[in-house]
Amino acid sequence: MNPPTLTVYGIPNCDTVKKARTWLTEQGHAFVFHDFKKAGVPTPELDHWLQALGWDKLLNRQGTTWRKLDPATQAAVTDSASARALMLSQPSVIKRPVVDWGPAATPRYSVGFKADDWAQRSV
Repeated sequence: MNPPTLTVYGIPNCDTVKKARTWLTEQGHAFVFHDFKKAGVPTPELDHWLQALGWDKLLNRQGTTWRKLDPATQAAVTDSASARALMLSQPSVIKRPVVDWGPAATPRYSVGFKADDWAQRSV
């Protein structure tokens, strides 16, 4: 059996992450789960995500963490560098899950979960 090439990044109690992990398991996809709460945000991977997906797509402005930030902190997030700093200090502000589908996948990274979109991928 081949080792998993998929890595799912997120928080285990996030409903969307739970749905994504369940879907991958039901489809027979082996994956590694990286827990932001326990292992932190891997800086090199965050830089890849920011480059591939864009900071505005990674930043979850709908979540509780964002809404709890003071207005000055929210207003200070204006570009990739400021979003990156916030994501490293407040991992829960990253939209989840972030998936690294492996080096052969195009596109390699995705954020969020939509079963129909994921079913189109050849993994």
